[in-house]
Amino acid sequence: MIFTFKYSSALLKTLGIILCIGFSKMLYGQSVIQPGLNDLTFFKKSSKTWQIVGSVQADLNKANTLNFTNGSGVLLNLPDHQQKGEDLYSLADYGDIDLELEYLMAPESNSGIYLQGRYEIQLIDTWGATAIRSGSNGGIYERWDESKPNGQKGYMGYAPRQNASRAPGLWQKLKISFQAPRFDSNGKKTANAVMLKVELNGVLIHDHVELSGPTRGAIGDGETASGPLRIQGDHGAVAFRNIKIIKYDNGRPAETAQANANTVDPIHIEATENYILRSFMDLPGSPRVVHAVSVGSPDKVHYTYDMDNAAIIQVWRGGFLNATPMWHDRGDGSSRPLGMVQRFGKPAQLLSKLANGQSAWIGDTTGTGYRPKGYVLDAEGRPTFKYITYGITVNDAVKLLEKGQGISRQISLSDNPAGLYFRLAEAANITEVSQGLYLIDDQSYFLRLDESDGSKAVIRDQNGRKELIIAAVKSLSYSILF
Repeated sequence: MIFTFKYSSALLKTLGIILCIGFSKMLYGQSVIQPGLNDLTFFKKSSKTWQIVGSVQADLNKANTLNFTNGSGVLLNLPDHQQKGEDLYSLADYGDIDLELEYLMAPESNSGIYLQGRYEIQLIDTWGATAIRSGSNGGIYERWDESKPNGQKGYMGYAPRQNASRAPGLWQKLKISFQAPRFDSNGKKTANAVMLKVELNGVLIHDHVELSGPTRGAIGDGETASGPLRIQGDHGAVAFRNIKIIKYDNGRPAETAQANANTVDPIHIEATENYILRSFMDLPGSPRVVHAVSVGSPDKVHYTYDMDNAAIIQVWRGGFLNATPMWHDRGDGSSRPLGMVQRFGKPAQLLSKLANGQSAWIGDTTGTGYRPKGYVLDAEGRPTFKYITYGITVNDAVKLLEKGQGISRQISLSDNPAGLYFRLAEAANITEVSQGLYLIDDQSYFLRLDESDGSKAVIRDQNGRKELIIAAVKSLSYSILF
């Protein structure tokens, strides 16, 4: 069978563009490396503190301690007093790369990722910190600087733009785009190394940071065009998973900045005091929340409350709100969190009446007699939300935990009829790690049951997901640690 094709000029032009794109990729050459972490063969031999395991958990009350289960997929380092531990080096050397990985810190632990074994991104437990320095989590750590004024020499570095860290015991995602230093044919350096972009937990924390030299403790006596990926191993317990390297075999393509006539100066709101803003709020995979109340604090921990469902839909750490979509030009009424966000899925009411502990959760307020009654502010400007549901008056107060470690929610009911339940969490997986403390959704956040008047929480299966529910009492409090 013979097919005859006719090509229009527009089609030929399109094919030409595709061929050019393909040629560009061939010219620069990209290799994708994803060590499966079934063993340690991706790395050079190191101390016995490094091992491959199946999963890890932290105890929030024990410094530098991680518990693990046997298996594969997770790279774990457990140094102690008997075995201090050593840094871990990849077998291969790399120049320009994009690096993605997830890591989990033990409480008070410390580690680092060194590009080419020389330029360090700091990994450290910086949970809830407000004073951010180059030595904080995600910082470009100190290096020797010859150019300080008055002939002084010393160490310097670059702090992350904000604290986008999660709590110890939670998986954190790091993405780095790195450009190696350039050298001429005689070996003379012609351009410094550059951290083109560093993102921590979805937040841009560094943008085009030029490095005049290597970090303190770098390998070798100087700089070269390539070097190994190095993980610090002598400072504390830490775990890694889902490592992915995109290697630019012939150097990274030059960036081509395109002017955008529609670019505007962003309108950011910083909560220098307790601050409340009502707006629309968009959540991934969910309808727009049209009665959202975002509550900001100077401690840089914030949350959004959905007045239509009496639900906390997200919490975050860092900057408060980007109000550009709402206030620029005519606007669309929406705002966006500026920091590291923990979302809780599709908004659903906290309280529901169930025939028994296995009945399906009623997510919306239809038939509940739900009526929002607004909120009142305390002396410090913090709101307590009020509503009526199932004929019961509910007071819902949210306060920050000490040291910015999360939020505490106190719910008070005017009555306690039979069959009423609280749903505290809904996720792919929920695990009780100690009495009243739960790890939620692949170790994304902790939920701690603080007061339940003797009522016991239950983890149940519903439609292939997990739910944490508890029979309603007149007073209940729990905390979200993230």
